[in-house]
Amino acid sequence: MGCSFELGVVAAHQEEAHDFLEMGIREIQRIENLLSEFKADSIVSKINQNAGKAPVKITDEVLQLLERCQKISHLSKGYFDITVGPLKKLYRFKNEAFAFPKKNAIERTLHQVGFQNLILDTKGRSAFLTRENMRISFAAIGKGYAADVVRQKWREHKLVGGYIDASGDLTAFGKDERGAAWKIGIANPDDRDQTLFYVPLHNASVATSGDYEQHFLYKGVRYSHNINPITGMPVSGVKSVSVFSPSAELSDALATAVYAMGIEKGISFLNQLPQTHGIIIDDHNQVFFSKQLQYETAAV
Repeated sequence: MGCSFELGVVAAHQEEAHDFLEMGIREIQRIENLLSEFKADSIVSKINQNAGKAPVKITDEVLQLLERCQKISHLSKGYFDITVGPLKKLYRFKNEAFAFPKKNAIERTLHQVGFQNLILDTKGRSAFLTRENMRISFAAIGKGYAADVVRQKWREHKLVGGYIDASGDLTAFGKDERGAAWKIGIANPDDRDQTLFYVPLHNASVATSGDYEQHFLYKGVRYSHNINPITGMPVSGVKSVSVFSPSAELSDALATAVYAMGIEKGISFLNQLPQTHGIIIDDHNQVFFSKQLQYETAAV
């Protein structure tokens, strides 16, 4: 899934803790094998290989995940789109010498993008990308889905508390080892070792979309690796978006969508969603909060 996972559990005995950790690792590995676009035999790779050619049979698990992706795409009016991959290939995001792709290249590639062109057959349990060279990727939702699956498995086996940290995206439930609420630190986009805020997580998840390591400067403007699926252009004006919700999968997807929306539209969007909150940091390090978000200022 392109990230590292850290798992933590609260248990009475070391053996019990080890069993829960192994359970979590097995689930993450299973989902990686199922959803990775980099494994030739995964369902995702088979869907991509058959783009514009034929539908591909899929499991109920993948079908349901794809259906939720489609719903989030509709909800966000296309700002979340798992078919955005071809656009990302037009850009390099390592802050190297850079030239924008030509306008006609972006326009041509936009024809290979669009969640509406992913056809799901719920009765036949198949998925079909209707245009050649289309691709799907779970990069913006897969680690959140994996975290939710691990959390559900742990709860089914009566674990009292734990967390799943997917490269800074945190899912937690129960209490920590001191009996207190788990907390997540929101990092300074310019210095990841500095924490700006602490937010308590009460059986909730947070995902952050930021340009910490993948961005470039062009004519004095900082552009993110996040691509607006509607325009085909990289996003500017935003350094970091953190989204809090009951679901890691939802937080993961919405952080990507809100980043592409921008500040005003993104905050308005979050304010309309139940049990969902967000923090946006712009390119001048100004911080914007959705309504009713509780946090603590970090001691620096």
